[in-house]
Amino acid sequence: MTVLAVCVPPGEAHIDSSVQVTAGDLAAVVLVCGAAVTALRDGRRLPSRGLWVFGPLLVTLTISTLCAHDPAASLAGFVRVVEIFLLVPAAVMLTVRRRHDIAVVAGAVVVVGLVQASIGIWQVLTGNGASFTGRLTRAVGTFGAVDIMAMATVVGYAMVIVVAAALAWPGRRRLVLLPLAAVLGLALVLSLSRGVWLAIIAGLAVMLVARSRALAWRMAVGTSAAAIVVVCGLGVQSSAFAERAESIAASISTPDRSVGDRFSLWTTAVTIWQDHPLVGVGVKGFPAYRDGYAPLQLSSASETQDPVNGYLRQPLLSPHNQYLLVLSEQGVLGLAGFVVLLGALAWRVVAVRRRRDAAWLAGAGFMTVCLMTFVYGDLGGASCVLTGVLVGLTGVVVLTTRPDRESPQW
Repeated sequence: MTVLAVCVPPGEAHIDSSVQVTAGDLAAVVLVCGAAVTALRDGRRLPSRGLWVFGPLLVTLTISTLCAHDPAASLAGFVRVVEIFLLVPAAVMLTVRRRHDIAVVAGAVVVVGLVQASIGIWQVLTGNGASFTGRLTRAVGTFGAVDIMAMATVVGYAMVIVVAAALAWPGRRRLVLLPLAAVLGLALVLSLSRGVWLAIIAGLAVMLVARSRALAWRMAVGTSAAAIVVVCGLGVQSSAFAERAESIAASISTPDRSVGDRFSLWTTAVTIWQDHPLVGVGVKGFPAYRDGYAPLQLSSASETQDPVNGYLRQPLLSPHNQYLLVLSEQGVLGLAGFVVLLGALAWRVVAVRRRRDAAWLAGAGFMTVCLMTFVYGDLGGASCVLTGVLVGLTGVVVLTTRPDRESPQW
């Protein structure tokens, strides 16, 4: 239910509100309460490794919040981080106990991804997407232009799972996954989200190399040929795709306004951290300190437009880099807890290494996508609940199973 709730449209955006509760958040509350009841009734506990993985984040986050310049204002951010990185993953690890359970959750993620991909493709075909170069031709799914990367992120997670299953399933069973991958891939292209493209390519590459280097080489050649066909077949959209693709290579030498603002926000976050190195300025504190540290060339807001919200100017309230956001708001102490969580999960993925197991392959792909996504973006909006679910699912795969249990099935 929590995964499917991500599809519920958030409705008209309220950009002035610092706290936005979505249907996914409400479903997450139900999930956490249900997991707590189940754990008490059946005597379930988190694996001992889980305490060492998730515990440091809770400790460092608590200290940073108590030492914040405005602890009351940081409380909402504290709850949000605990929800996404602690409560939801812990609930998943307590309730998902069997291979069948993993398959159900993974299948729900694929369904959500396909729904969002289908809506995104329809938006492009009918001109009802988000604005790009003055035309409403950017796929955003049910999330709207206010949460511009959410659809691409959700579709990307689904793509990782579909490809993992295709790599692990034997014989002709994998053929049924080809149409799903095609729909998801087309929606990713039409999302025009450059960072998600790079993260998904890296995630898929890691899974392919982990499964078979020879297969990875063949897939790279085949995918390159297919990409040429897709781009040529996009017609009017090919120019938009080509522009976004070319801008990736030009991001360092001649960055566009979006990339330039992102670099300025990164500089701002680092400067804030230099003045508050140990515990930062407090969760949710970046917006209050931004203007005092931002370079002059930083834009005051980003501009978005879609049929639901119309034209909006969104204030730039984060550095669009999760690592730098944590560093500026929680200091070195908070970043240490965050890195321990991600680093421990990534290390366990490498240590377990079950290359014929679809669940392990999906976990390896997700961790790669997650680590890269946090370089150019930060958590927010409806899709972050899904990230928490997948963090928990990865924990189930690499923290609660033994490395010698290798299976090609979910």
